[in-house]
Amino acid sequence: MMSYPNDADGAALRRLADRCDMSEPMDIDFVVSVPDQAAGEELARLVTKRGYTPSVEFDEEAEEWTCYCAKRMVPTYEAVVAAQQELDELGAEVGGYSDGWGTFGD
Repeated sequence: MMSYPNDADGAALRRLADRCDMSEPMDIDFVVSVPDQAAGEELARLVTKRGYTPSVEFDEEAEEWTCYCAKRMVPTYEAVVAAQQELDELGAEVGGYSDGWGTFGD
């Protein structure tokens, strides 16, 4: 089993490694909180150029806009952290921020 840092991403990857082949690509959904629909749509345009498949959604219960950015990738710690940093930087351009990730695995 791979060794991961003792942080939230490392913990999530350890849980994933218990049930998935971590050497195989899988679809990972990164969450970017955005202030409104227009910001989400602009972010969707930006992330598409970087290889993500976006969807902009409004959570009526939380009253928040989110741009989900899916990408097929091998789930290494470095790749997950780099993607979150990239999305945080792109999100900042529209007033948003990276807010986690998830996957159903392979």
